[in-house]
Amino acid sequence: MTRFGKVAVLFGGRSAEREVSLKSGAAVLAALQRSGVDAHAFDPAKRDLHNLLDERFDRVFIALHGRYGEDGTVQGALELMGIPYTGSGVMASSIAMDKWRTKMIWQAAGLPIPDFMLINERSDWDAVVKRLGLPLFVKPANEGSSVGISKVKQVSELKAAYEEAAQHDKLVIAERFIGGGEYTAAILNGRALPVIKIEPANEFYDYEAKYLRDDTRYLCPCGLSAEQEAEMQALAQQGFAVIGGQGWGRVDFLRGTDGKAYLLEVNTSPGMTDHSLVPMAARQAGIAFEQLVLQVLEAAHVG
Repeated sequence: MTRFGKVAVLFGGRSAEREVSLKSGAAVLAALQRSGVDAHAFDPAKRDLHNLLDERFDRVFIALHGRYGEDGTVQGALELMGIPYTGSGVMASSIAMDKWRTKMIWQAAGLPIPDFMLINERSDWDAVVKRLGLPLFVKPANEGSSVGISKVKQVSELKAAYEEAAQHDKLVIAERFIGGGEYTAAILNGRALPVIKIEPANEFYDYEAKYLRDDTRYLCPCGLSAEQEAEMQALAQQGFAVIGGQGWGRVDFLRGTDGKAYLLEVNTSPGMTDHSLVPMAARQAGIAFEQLVLQVLEAAHVG
């Protein structure tokens, strides 16, 4: 493991997903240390990034989530310092963090996405419902972990849902409801891992369902036919490649009642907690957590 040199695990940070990142980073750090890697904790909310140079770190494992960690900012700083880091580069990280621009790129590439609208405080709520139908989802464009998302069942709920999302970002999206189930496919160094079907016990797969509840069901195998799963995996790889994704990530889907898969979003620094999906898919593929973390670290790059 000396080939990796001195490794910093970046976790914590200043985003709304700080608590999740602390859990992800602790799991990654422990796995690296169990494998004999000279790995150290580094919280950029408490320490200046320049300390990475001062303390002669050779590479960085990014276990930050959300803003200032998953959005290209840290990636850019690391490139300026010439320190190899895990995951996608500046452009792909920035694009994937912005759900609106991700959707526009996928749309331009002819990939299937749910219909959506950018909304603001002057939007005609009746017109939004006429176009997208009910129920629909309202979400901030630049947040992760379902922060600020609402499921809207009546037009009278739209204004409050917009105001909730707008507290987290100035760009807010309304998105058509797709009712055939939610799925996710992890990408690991050019390979799509087994697809997972997500069945939340509450209204939808929100922050509580992701991190706090124990009754969310994760099905892996996902229940699709081999052909359907292969098609979803291929679409995940295509969606990831179109935005310029590198190394590892996770692509989320919605499936229509007609069986059609729709790209939902990309996570370029996925969760690595005990509830997280990439480790679950890796286990199904025969990859233990320690192996997963090492494979991600192996692909660290500069730019």
